[in-house]
Order: sequence, then structure tokens, then C-alpha cells
Amino acid sequence: MMDNVSQIRIFFLSGLNETNNHRFTLLFLTLLCYCIILLVNISVIVTIILDKNLHEPMYIFLCTFCMNALYGTTGFYPKLLWDLLSPVHVISYPGCLVQAQVGGSFVCSELTILSVMAYDRYVAICRPLEYHSVMSKQILIMLVCYSWLTPFCIIGITIFLTSRLKLCSPYIDKFFCVNWMIVKLACFPAETAINSIVVYITVIIYFFHGFFIILSYMYLIKTCVSSIENRAKFMQTCVPHLMSLFIFLVTILFELMIMWFDSKDFPQTFKNFVSIEFLIIPPLLNPLIYGFKLSKIRNRIMVVLTLKN
Repeated sequence: MMDNVSQIRIFFLSGLNETNNHRFTLLFLTLLCYCIILLVNISVIVTIILDKNLHEPMYIFLCTFCMNALYGTTGFYPKLLWDLLSPVHVISYPGCLVQAQVGGSFVCSELTILSVMAYDRYVAICRPLEYHSVMSKQILIMLVCYSWLTPFCIIGITIFLTSRLKLCSPYIDKFFCVNWMIVKLACFPAETAINSIVVYITVIIYFFHGFFIILSYMYLIKTCVSSIENRAKFMQTCVPHLMSLFIFLVTILFELMIMWFDSKDFPQTFKNFVSIEFLIIPPLLNPLIYGFKLSKIRNRIMVVLTLKN
């Protein structure tokens, strides 16, 4: 049993200790941000589900993208809102592992879905005559399942290994749980070797996902240069993907830099902002980018807003 491996029952989250004087302002801003994230993502999801004209692979993947945003933010914002109302910031041992699982699989799923979207755009623009046979209903279901289940299982393995470590401190220098921060609390660093190996393998796997996305878009750009029609398709459907990829990579890069270097020179407020970027900016901006850029979604939302048939 998990409790037999570690005597720690709860973790103390110290990331919010310096924000007590502004916690009601932060509570309002956090609640507002979470409500907007829910609104924009649910709007895109419902629009795609209800409009049969949008039951195409590109829009199904977008729907998956927005669902993943809801999954990741729901594993974070309710706990943050509760902590902003509480004088003591704690989380149970199992709850911390669950939050680390949700956060890790959310991040990996983002990159997996972006790679699947890149493949979809490659087939649509470079092999248009084969598109409906290549992107069949069965393949679509397989790609959606791959986008969700593979990251969940990979991160699940790392969380399982973490749960078997004996921990010597209940203090996490963050305001939410991240797997690597839990591993750093291990009593015997030698026992974390297998954890490190799995993390490196995961990084390599998702490095190849990123490499695949870059290669796909390089080929797409090369293909679209010579065709006005393909250039229009690229600007309409690929530019939002590239913007989402850029936003995702920048926010994750900042988070990794703070987590790996853990510089004491940075104020806690700055580290908190950098840590939360990937849970604010991509879930908030991605639906807006696609909503404004993809004409079918934009037009459908405008119809709903203006109450026209």
C-alpha cells in the first residue's frame, strides 16, 4: 500500500506564502480566468458537436484539444481557488499524485494532439485525393485515443514509480504538485535512478513528437509555396496550429527552466507566474485563435450569438 511506503500523509505547498496580502485580488483574477477558460473551450466544443458540418477530422481534433484544456485546468484551478481561501495550503499525498498525473498527462497530450493535427494538415494539403481514405472514421478514433491514452499511461508509469519512493520532507516549494518536485523529496537519491530514466525516455518520446511537427510543417510550407490554393489553405488552417505550438513551447520552456534551475534569485511571485503560464495562456488563447481564424467555427459562433437560424 502507498501509505506503507511513505509515512507522509499530506504535503505543505509553500508557493502561495508570499501572496497572503493579495489573496482576494488573486482569488478574483483566478476565478475570472478559470471562468473564461471554461466559457471559450466549452463554446468551441459545443459548436463542433452540434454542427454536423464540423464533423470533420480537423474539427474533431480541435474538439479534443479543447477537452484536454478542460481536463488540465480542472485538475488545477479548483484546488488553487480553495487554497486562496484557506490560511494553510496543504494537499493529501494521494491528491498530490493525482494532480501531478493530471498536469503531466495534460502537457503531454497537448503535444500529442498538435502532432496529430500536423499529420492531418499534411494529408489534407499534400495528399488531398487520399484524404478521406487515409483519415477514415476508424483512423480518426485511433488517433484521438492515441492522443489521450498514450500520454496518460506514460505519465501514469512515472507517478507509480514516484509513489514507491520513501519521502523525507512534506514541503513542496510550489503551489501545485509536479512529479519531479515530489521525486526531489526522496530520502535516498539513488532510488530515483529509475524515475530519472523514465523521465528521460518520456522527454525523448515527446522530442520526436516535436521533431515530427517541425518536419511536417517544413514540408507543408515547401508544398504550399508554389500553389495559391495551397497557400490559402495553409494560412487558414495551419497558422492556428503553428501559433498554438509556439505558445505551448514557450510556456513549457519557461516552466522547465524555473523547475530545473530553481534559482533562489527569482522572487516567488515571478516563479509562480512562470509556473502557471502553461495553465493560463494555451487554454485561454487556443480556442480564441481557432475561433477567429477558422471561418466555419467563427461563422457558427456568430450565428449563435446573433440568434440567427
